[in-house]
Amino acid sequence: MTQPQTTAAFFDLDRTLIAGSSAFVFARAAYDAGQIRPQDFAGDALKALKFRFFGSSDESSTSVRERILAAAGGIKQADLLALNEMVLPELLGLIRPEARALLEQHTSAGRETWIVSASPIEIVEPLAIALGMTGGIGTVGEVDNGVYTGRLAGPFCYGEGKAEAISSLAAERNIDLATSWSYSDSMSDVPMMELVGNAVAVNPDAQLASLARSRGWPVVIFAQRSKMLIRRSSTITAAVIGMIIAYSLGARRNRF
Repeated sequence: MTQPQTTAAFFDLDRTLIAGSSAFVFARAAYDAGQIRPQDFAGDALKALKFRFFGSSDESSTSVRERILAAAGGIKQADLLALNEMVLPELLGLIRPEARALLEQHTSAGRETWIVSASPIEIVEPLAIALGMTGGIGTVGEVDNGVYTGRLAGPFCYGEGKAEAISSLAAERNIDLATSWSYSDSMSDVPMMELVGNAVAVNPDAQLASLARSRGWPVVIFAQRSKMLIRRSSTITAAVIGMIIAYSLGARRNRF
């Protein structure tokens, strides 16, 4: 039986849904857990600072993720997932109020909502579930007998890779891309934005801002800072985070 056609809203993560870099938050948690060397973390901190103020580039936005992926070689997947006890509350605290309101609007309109990010699926999927979204699409590391190999299990979810992932998802779930939406801050996400009928530039870098003006795409600025001060021991406990992770990974296995 053919699934009824629906529409969706696709959101980039860094500097779109959240202020800053999710990879840096993940790297800091890995450093605290002894999974990243101090000199590597110092380099990640500098890249995150540049990213926060100047946006992404192919070099800055991929290097941290590639290093985390390589460093994960030999690490148990369960140990990396456990980092979400620290990562997930912090990312939720970085969600812009405007982004939360936008998610609610799309959900109320009956649209599916998806995070599409180059960040590891171990970050993206639990965050999407915690936000009440339909799901997340992220970069997947290869796992052999519960241990990361340090290689990708598929295409890097970046640039054209995001568009390919969305196209595959749309075919599986009968999503009408012509009436769907996409949101991003970066020129690297133009393939994803061109795929849908309603592209919106959020806090865009200079190149994307110029392209958006030439194509008549709306440009919005998320300027409010979240007032949420989420601590590990407050609103989201380790038990709740564990349930979110278990649910999200189970849902992903069933979906794919």
